[in-house]
Amino acid sequence: MRHTGTVAAGVDISPREAEVLELVGAHLSNAEIAARLVISVRTVESHVSSLLRKLEVADRRALAQRAPEPAGEGAARPAAVLPASLTSFVGRQSERAELAGMIRAHRQVSAVGPGGVGKTRLALAVAGETAGGYGDGVWFVDLVPVTDPGMIATAVAGALGLGEQQGRDMSASVVAALADRDALLVLDNCEHVVDGVALFVERLLGACPGVRVLATSRARLMVPFERVYQVPPLSLAVEGGSDAVALFMERAAAVGLPLDAGLRGQIASICERLDGMALAIELAAARCPTLGLDGIAAALSHPLRMLTGGSRADERHRSVRAALDWSHALLEPADRALLRRVSVFVAPFTVAAAAQVAGSDEGVVAEGLARLAEQSLLVVTASGGGTEYRVLETIRQYGTERLAEAGELVDARSRHLGWCLVRAAGLAVVGADWRARFDLVADDLRAALAWAADRPERRAEAYDLARRLAELTFTRHLMGESQRRFEQAAALAGDLAAGASMLRQAAAVAGCRTVGDDMYRLRRAAGDAARACGDGAGAAADLAGAATIAFRFSPTFVRIPSREEALALIGEARELAGDDPAALAAVALAEAGVLADAFGAAQGPAGNAVPETIARAGRAVELARRSGDPLAESAALDALIGAQSWAGDPFGAAETAGRRIALLSSVPVSPAGTHELIDALGIAAEAGLGAGDVAGARRWARELAGHPSLAEVGHRAVSWLLLVDALAGDVGEVLAGGVRFLDAWRRAGSPALRLLCPAVAAVAMVQGLRGDAEGRREWLEVLGRLGPPPEHALGYGAVFDAMVLLHRGQASRALERLAPEPGEVWKWVTWIWHHWYVALRAEAAVLAGSAEAAGCVARAREVVAGNPVAGALVERAGALLGGDREALLATAGALEAAGCRYQWARTLVLAGGGEAERGGAVLAGLGFAAVEASVVVPASVGADRGR
Repeated sequence: MRHTGTVAAGVDISPREAEVLELVGAHLSNAEIAARLVISVRTVESHVSSLLRKLEVADRRALAQRAPEPAGEGAARPAAVLPASLTSFVGRQSERAELAGMIRAHRQVSAVGPGGVGKTRLALAVAGETAGGYGDGVWFVDLVPVTDPGMIATAVAGALGLGEQQGRDMSASVVAALADRDALLVLDNCEHVVDGVALFVERLLGACPGVRVLATSRARLMVPFERVYQVPPLSLAVEGGSDAVALFMERAAAVGLPLDAGLRGQIASICERLDGMALAIELAAARCPTLGLDGIAAALSHPLRMLTGGSRADERHRSVRAALDWSHALLEPADRALLRRVSVFVAPFTVAAAAQVAGSDEGVVAEGLARLAEQSLLVVTASGGGTEYRVLETIRQYGTERLAEAGELVDARSRHLGWCLVRAAGLAVVGADWRARFDLVADDLRAALAWAADRPERRAEAYDLARRLAELTFTRHLMGESQRRFEQAAALAGDLAAGASMLRQAAAVAGCRTVGDDMYRLRRAAGDAARACGDGAGAAADLAGAATIAFRFSPTFVRIPSREEALALIGEARELAGDDPAALAAVALAEAGVLADAFGAAQGPAGNAVPETIARAGRAVELARRSGDPLAESAALDALIGAQSWAGDPFGAAETAGRRIALLSSVPVSPAGTHELIDALGIAAEAGLGAGDVAGARRWARELAGHPSLAEVGHRAVSWLLLVDALAGDVGEVLAGGVRFLDAWRRAGSPALRLLCPAVAAVAMVQGLRGDAEGRREWLEVLGRLGPPPEHALGYGAVFDAMVLLHRGQASRALERLAPEPGEVWKWVTWIWHHWYVALRAEAAVLAGSAEAAGCVARAREVVAGNPVAGALVERAGALLGGDREALLATAGALEAAGCRYQWARTLVLAGGGEAERGGAVLAGLGFAAVEASVVVPASVGADRGR
């Protein structure tokens, strides 16, 4: 299918590629696109790579400009391929061949040479020529905007379209994405972050055997695996063809002055004086229309052609500096000042931004920028959103040095910092374009923060920018950076109280990332800061909160704090709390979790401490409500839900879960609120299943699966939806969700998180019901890698295994699987699985012909009363036991109304006769295998089957 209106004529893209292109234009990451389109991240990456080739653009930013605009507006401006200049690449045939050969022979090659020699152009030419040799293509990463060596992986991830993944840094995410790829990664302009590049590349190459890296830099990476290619100046000899002369003549012709071949000797002399440096030659050729060859030769004798003094005046920089000095000398004083002042921008900027930083009128600045662009000192990009300017890295560094020489560096940096603060404050998270607006200024915000953070007199501004950047990156779903920025803000805070507040925010973001160790560490640090500044109540809340985290989110820890450690924190919190309502509520919540759990563990199944647990949870809820903090009340309600579930009260748990969601619906978006809501949605879906509310469980599970904060951790996002769909019998949804789950889980490094076990076991069950032995084996292998907890044996594991065995007609084996009485295994069965366990146990007893069947059904009726799904299952067992076909068909209708299509169809099969044929057809249509006939049923029902 041809997609028209937003792409160049003759470019064929598929409907799916068109969808992907539109979402790239909305600045969604690959993982977010995968979640939106319900496809794997690997598939999105393939579509993005295809679009880059078809539309001949260099990177995702250029690709986003080609995306269709809202409401059918005009197409974006076409962009060039592999960020090359709009001018042609001249010569260097031997260099191209040599560098390409080195890349084939070695996995990491550094193209090294002075600024202006043409490293980037050569690397891009070679990458473009060899791209067909890499199955997964070539990826280009410009490191110019990167000011922090620790952000290399973030820049690479941006080029790849990756986001952060659960519990991992960005380097691990990139390594996971490229682990099995055959690709060439071009890292351009490494010299200012060479240490960070070296560490990143070493990790990448060690884990990704099919990846090769071509780096361009002014200095070697200085690592053992590096192979250096020294990029030479352009060849100067006229005989045999001089690349330098050819470049000069081509660029002169481009600006309107074709040169006669008889002038080659004179041109060669100029190029020799420029040491064959590509940038200097291009700048000189651009002046041909106004100076001519004689004027250029004279200008090269100007004493300002060299910079003297300082460590940068070494030989390898002299040629480029000569060219830049010469070009700089030809500028009017106002244009010189403008060039050096805009050199503080590390990303493209507008006229308005330049005017603020330069401290001048917009009209004057616009004219000055145009003159600088005409002299090849700025790169201009025009789009529907306006005109942007970019300072090339060599010229940016030159301008920065000129700023220092003029004594203006601090002033310019200060104005740039002020501009960044204004932009950060004005980046309201509204409108479809807010992501794009943030992405345009993010690198400048980071650069300004890096400068200000090291200057004591700018500490207050640095704190403000760090705080705002933390908030913005959180909303942009850059969770890892958000946590780091909150921690940075805490270190920059002018007082301990503000620092404690930032540490609490950082802890909440760590919670969203499912990094329990960081949550615990940061809340304890917040408590220390609060105590140091005399805030005893705040310290009490933090220390109690840390104890609660250790219990409540223990599955997210690498090292779970001991119960003794948690109890000690509670003891400290009690001493500091005084009569502060918030502190008392936090202490009560910690007691509801840690103390009640400790008591229950000591009592065992017989005592189970349910009354004690419920009492403590209820007190925590009441105190939290009095404190007026909805997040504290939500956390306390979570403790109450757990107590109700342990007590075997799924209806109470579901009702409390609904109260919790309603409470959080009006809470403003924040790290703590988002973390609480994510947890609440999962618990609500869980509680809904326990109470037989399949529709409600699906509603909460779908909201959780679509939560933007979980787009990069799809295995967590879809886990509850997989569980709901499996129990409902929606095979198509389970298979599609399973693809997303496995893809995201493997990309995250296959983390052994126990909280994923129920979803994996549910998919394995569906594969068993489908008769797909290989598919079931694959999912059971995943379950084994997760390390199923004890509740798997006699909780959801028993329920899912029994469903498969009953489907296969192996009722006796199903009864064996469900043999333990529910009261014997209360802690693991009475979570959300109590009613399911009891109902299926009754059915297995009937179908297996157990002498205890009647008593089992009678006891089950009492337990599941009020549960629409479990109640129907028990009534089905009773109808089979009594041979009541009419009652059996009534349960079929009840199960269909409850949203359990599999159990509805299975009931029709069990009813026999024409209904059995209908039920079999429904099962086949749903994607399930036929129900095995080897079941023991009463004679009357069996007789009905012959009708």
